[in-house]
Formats: sequence, C-alpha cells, structure tokens
Amino acid sequence: MTSRLYFAAGFAAAVAALVFAYLLQYIGGLEPCPLCIFQRVAMAGVALFCLIGWIHGPGGAGHRIYAGLAGLSAIAGVAIAARHVWLMHLPADQVPACGPGLNYLIHIMPLQEVVSTVLRGDASCATVKGSFAGLSLPAWSLIYFILLTIGALVGVLGFGARSGSARSSD
Repeated sequence: MTSRLYFAAGFAAAVAALVFAYLLQYIGGLEPCPLCIFQRVAMAGVALFCLIGWIHGPGGAGHRIYAGLAGLSAIAGVAIAARHVWLMHLPADQVPACGPGLNYLIHIMPLQEVVSTVLRGDASCATVKGSFAGLSLPAWSLIYFILLTIGALVGVLGFGARSGSARSSD
C-alpha cells in the first residue's frame, strides 16, 4: 500500500465519522454535548493529519510522523470517548450537575479551564441521547477511535508504507 493510499483511507474514515455526526445533529436532531464536540475535534485532527499525509505522500520517517500525529489525535479521541462512556454509566446520584453550555464557557474562561471543565463532564454528557445495536453513540465513537488508533499504529510501524504513488520508483 502506498503512503498516499494509506492516508486517503484514514482521511475518508475520519471524514465519514464527522459527516455521520453532523447528519445526526442537523437531520436527526441530536444536539451534541460538550464531550461530543471534543470528540469531533479529535476526529478532525485525525482527518487533518491524514489529509496532509495524503497530499504529501511521504515515505519512511515522514509517513511515520504523519501516522503518529493522526494516532495522537485518535488516542485523544479514545480518552474523551472513554470518559464519556464512563460518565454515562455512573449511578444517577454520582452524575455531575448540569453546567453552562460550551459557547458560554469559551467566552468567559481561559482555554485550559474550558478543557478541564468539559472533561469533568456534566449531566448533559451522562444522558444517552442515541444508540445503535445496543451501544450508545459515545461507545461506538470509542470503538471507532480504537480502530483508528490501531490503523495509526500500523502506519507508525511502517507496515506496507511506500512513498508517493504506485508508479515506478526513482
């Protein structure tokens, strides 16, 4: 597999997840909680690093660097989605109280405090708003991020990576 094909596949997978999330929001009427938004940011990071890798088409170390950066974004997504799933499984008396919306937090707090507050979660993040095949949407997100992390690990280890396109080598 060429480097470009590897990153094109990663980009397509990440964009498909983002498109699905936006369809659920704008067509399905599911309003995302702050942790959902953070998961989208992590997925956008995967998409961005895969897009850059796809355009550049590096081999060797470049391939590993882009795959590693996409992997770091995917690992961040794993952590955020795992936190989200954990919040959803807390007993009702242990769920944090509802907090202000993300837009409000961004306007009144420094970025570091916004991130900290969102990652603590609140009742809006502990509510199951949608599910498929018996799993909540954050659980599916967690599975998807784990698969993307495995894909990035394959890229970091350099399995099957050739630079550029499948044309003859120089």
